[in-house]
Amino acid sequence: MEYRKIDNHYVVRMEKGDEVTEKLKELCRKENIRLGSLIGLGASDHVSIGLFDDKTKVYDEKTLDRPMEITSLVGNITTMNGEPYLHCHINVCDGEMRIYGGHMTECRISVTGEIFVTPLDGTVERRHDDSIGVNLFSFE
Repeated sequence: MEYRKIDNHYVVRMEKGDEVTEKLKELCRKENIRLGSLIGLGASDHVSIGLFDDKTKVYDEKTLDRPMEITSLVGNITTMNGEPYLHCHINVCDGEMRIYGGHMTECRISVTGEIFVTPLDGTVERRHDDSIGVNLFSFE
Protein backbone atom coordinates (compact mmCIF):
# COMPACT_ATOMS: atom_id res chain seq x y z
CA MET A 1 0.00 0.00 0.00
CA GLU A 2 1.13 3.48 -0.83
CA TYR A 3 -0.73 6.71 -0.19
CA ARG A 4 -0.55 10.46 -0.38
CA LYS A 5 -2.38 13.07 1.68
CA ILE A 6 -3.93 15.84 -0.41
CA ASP A 7 -5.71 18.55 1.56
CA ASN A 8 -7.87 16.57 4.00
CA HIS A 9 -8.06 13.40 1.90
CA TYR A 10 -5.90 10.33 1.46
CA VAL A 11 -5.41 8.81 -1.97
CA VAL A 12 -4.49 5.16 -1.45
CA ARG A 13 -3.11 2.62 -3.89
CA MET A 14 -3.39 -0.98 -2.80
CA GLU A 15 -0.89 -3.42 -4.24
CA LYS A 16 -1.30 -7.01 -5.44
CA GLY A 17 -1.74 -9.25 -2.41
CA ASP A 18 -2.84 -6.48 -0.02
CA GLU A 19 -5.81 -7.29 2.20
CA VAL A 20 -7.96 -4.16 2.08
CA THR A 21 -9.30 -4.09 5.66
CA GLU A 22 -5.90 -4.83 7.18
CA LYS A 23 -4.14 -2.13 5.14
CA LEU A 24 -6.80 0.51 5.78
CA LYS A 25 -6.61 -0.14 9.53
CA GLU A 26 -2.83 0.25 9.24
CA LEU A 27 -3.34 3.64 7.53
CA CYS A 28 -5.82 4.71 10.25
CA ARG A 29 -3.37 3.83 13.02
CA LYS A 30 -0.42 5.54 11.31
CA GLU A 31 -2.34 8.73 10.44
CA ASN A 32 -4.55 8.72 13.59
CA ILE A 33 -7.78 8.58 11.57
CA ARG A 34 -10.57 7.85 14.05
CA LEU A 35 -13.60 8.83 11.99
CA GLY A 36 -14.22 9.08 8.26
CA SER A 37 -15.53 7.62 5.05
CA LEU A 38 -14.01 5.69 2.17
CA ILE A 39 -14.81 4.87 -1.42
CA GLY A 40 -12.89 2.76 -3.90
CA LEU A 41 -12.60 0.34 -6.77
CA GLY A 42 -10.06 -2.09 -8.20
CA ALA A 43 -9.60 -5.80 -8.79
CA SER A 44 -9.68 -8.77 -6.43
CA ASP A 45 -9.10 -12.52 -6.54
CA HIS A 46 -10.54 -13.25 -3.08
CA VAL A 47 -13.47 -11.58 -1.35
CA SER A 48 -15.72 -12.63 1.55
CA ILE A 49 -19.11 -10.94 1.70
CA GLY A 50 -22.08 -11.41 3.93
CA LEU A 51 -25.72 -10.68 4.52
CA PHE A 52 -26.81 -10.19 8.13
CA ASP A 53 -29.70 -12.37 9.26
CA ASP A 54 -31.54 -10.46 11.98
CA LYS A 55 -33.24 -13.63 13.24
CA THR A 56 -30.09 -15.71 13.81
CA LYS A 57 -27.87 -12.62 14.40
CA VAL A 58 -25.10 -13.97 12.18
CA TYR A 59 -23.82 -13.16 8.74
CA ASP A 60 -24.54 -15.61 5.94
CA GLU A 61 -21.09 -15.36 4.40
CA LYS A 62 -19.87 -16.35 0.95
CA THR A 63 -16.26 -16.44 -0.23
CA LEU A 64 -15.44 -15.88 -3.89
CA ASP A 65 -12.02 -16.98 -5.15
CA ARG A 66 -11.72 -15.94 -8.77
CA PRO A 67 -10.79 -12.85 -10.81
CA MET A 68 -13.27 -10.04 -10.10
CA GLU A 69 -13.57 -6.32 -10.65
CA ILE A 70 -14.39 -4.27 -7.55
CA THR A 71 -17.13 -2.12 -9.03
CA SER A 72 -17.90 -0.33 -5.75
CA LEU A 73 -16.38 -0.24 -2.29
CA VAL A 74 -17.93 2.10 0.27
CA GLY A 75 -17.53 2.31 3.99
CA ASN A 76 -17.04 4.23 7.17
CA ILE A 77 -14.30 4.44 9.76
CA THR A 78 -15.07 4.58 13.47
CA THR A 79 -13.44 3.08 16.55
CA MET A 80 -14.31 0.23 18.87
CA ASN A 81 -12.43 -0.13 22.14
CA GLY A 82 -10.16 2.65 20.87
CA GLU A 83 -9.07 0.71 17.76
CA PRO A 84 -9.95 1.48 14.12
CA TYR A 85 -13.20 -0.19 13.09
CA LEU A 86 -14.16 -0.41 9.42
CA HIS A 87 -17.69 -1.07 8.19
CA CYS A 88 -17.52 -1.68 4.43
CA HIS A 89 -19.84 -2.93 1.72
CA ILE A 90 -18.57 -4.11 -1.63
CA ASN A 91 -19.87 -5.03 -5.09
CA VAL A 92 -17.75 -7.21 -7.36
CA CYS A 93 -18.38 -8.67 -10.79
CA ASP A 94 -17.00 -11.86 -12.28
CA GLY A 95 -16.10 -12.79 -15.87
CA GLU A 96 -19.76 -13.32 -16.72
CA MET A 97 -20.52 -9.78 -15.46
CA ARG A 98 -22.57 -11.17 -12.56
CA ILE A 99 -22.60 -8.80 -9.59
CA TYR A 100 -22.16 -9.98 -6.02
CA GLY A 101 -22.38 -7.65 -3.08
CA GLY A 102 -22.77 -7.31 0.63
CA HIS A 103 -20.97 -6.63 3.88
CA MET A 104 -17.23 -7.06 3.24
CA THR A 105 -15.22 -9.12 5.70
CA GLU A 106 -12.17 -9.78 3.48
CA CYS A 107 -10.87 -8.53 0.16
CA ARG A 108 -7.48 -9.33 -1.37
CA ILE A 109 -6.24 -7.17 -4.21
CA SER A 110 -5.22 -9.01 -7.38
CA VAL A 111 -4.11 -6.10 -9.59
CA THR A 112 -4.62 -2.76 -7.84
CA GLY A 113 -7.03 -1.00 -5.54
CA GLU A 114 -7.73 2.74 -5.66
CA ILE A 115 -9.32 4.10 -2.51
CA PHE A 116 -10.08 7.61 -1.30
CA VAL A 117 -10.26 8.10 2.48
CA THR A 118 -11.86 11.23 3.89
CA PRO A 119 -11.19 11.78 7.61
CA LEU A 120 -13.59 13.72 9.83
CA ASP A 121 -12.71 15.55 13.03
CA GLY A 122 -13.82 13.68 16.11
CA THR A 123 -14.44 10.14 17.22
CA VAL A 124 -17.45 7.86 17.14
CA GLU A 125 -17.08 4.67 19.16
CA ARG A 126 -19.09 1.52 18.57
CA ARG A 127 -20.74 -0.73 21.10
CA HIS A 128 -22.19 -4.17 20.64
CA ASP A 129 -25.99 -4.29 20.86
CA ASP A 130 -26.97 -7.79 22.01
CA SER A 131 -30.63 -7.31 21.08
CA ILE A 132 -29.75 -6.68 17.43
CA GLY A 133 -26.45 -8.54 17.23
CA VAL A 134 -24.27 -5.88 15.62
CA ASN A 135 -21.82 -3.14 16.62
CA LEU A 136 -23.68 0.18 16.53
CA PHE A 137 -22.57 3.82 16.62
CA SER A 138 -22.44 4.98 20.24
CA PHE A 139 -22.97 8.68 20.87
CA GLU A 140 -22.54 8.54 24.66
